[in-house]
Amino acid sequence: MGLGLQSDKRPHEYVALAQRAEAAGFDVISVFHDLLFQPAIFPLLTIAAATERVRLGPAALNPSTLHPVELAGQAAALDLASGGRAYLGLVAGAWLDRLGLDERRPVERMREAVAVVRRLLAGDRGGYAGEHFTLAPGSGLEYEPARSQIPLMIGTWKPRMAALAGEVADELKIGGCANPDMVRLMREWIGNDDVGIVVGAVTVVAEDGAAARERARREVQMYLGVVGGLDPTIDGPPPLEKFTIAGTPQEVAEHAWRLFDAGVKRVEFGTPQGLDTAAGVDLLCDRVLPLLR
Repeated sequence: MGLGLQSDKRPHEYVALAQRAEAAGFDVISVFHDLLFQPAIFPLLTIAAATERVRLGPAALNPSTLHPVELAGQAAALDLASGGRAYLGLVAGAWLDRLGLDERRPVERMREAVAVVRRLLAGDRGGYAGEHFTLAPGSGLEYEPARSQIPLMIGTWKPRMAALAGEVADELKIGGCANPDMVRLMREWIGNDDVGIVVGAVTVVAEDGAAARERARREVQMYLGVVGGLDPTIDGPPPLEKFTIAGTPQEVAEHAWRLFDAGVKRVEFGTPQGLDTAAGVDLLCDRVLPLLR
């Protein structure tokens, strides 16, 4: 079970939410790295200092706004700060047109970024020469990482990137997805049963299910422009329940079970969690997790 936090909070809020989630039994806490929000590394380091058990990672960094040297450095920093609990989440990136960045050949760019990151973490100073990234021979991290290999999660909705994840990643995340049919299709695209599928979506849990769904409808608009047309199992306008997890605690738990039954390894309950975040996290901890354990 995972909790996905938007990076728009004050330090004490991250600490309180993370400690509450860890005490209740959440396994993973992810922090989003959406464009123009706080860089995920800040809340992740704050959470690392305040927790002991949960795995931590960004969902997700991208090799267009961060060079692979920086990706490796941030992953290594979080792994050191958390005592070896980090994962590295990578994605092609969204809203990059606002920055005028080259979005062509995302799969090739991702493949090269992963190769550079892994060389750096492993202490390989042999260099790398790719079409997108190069690393001069002799270049390497000037400190010792906590681990020479950090678990990798790649986020995508597309078959070619999914196939790459099947080759190089430990997990694949379908960000903004709550559709069991898409999970089954993604399993075919990955082509490797050892790669776990993660789904994360806008989540709103409340005692008033109708109010929860209405809040989810508003919150998901930010993401529907990016992912609303990417699900080939859907014809017509995107139904709310395919892109959000919303309702009463019982309804949210039942939705999560449908995703697990479809083959998901981890369900990540995303922002804003409830009508307000603290109340939503409380309901997830006290009412939803017991139904899933």
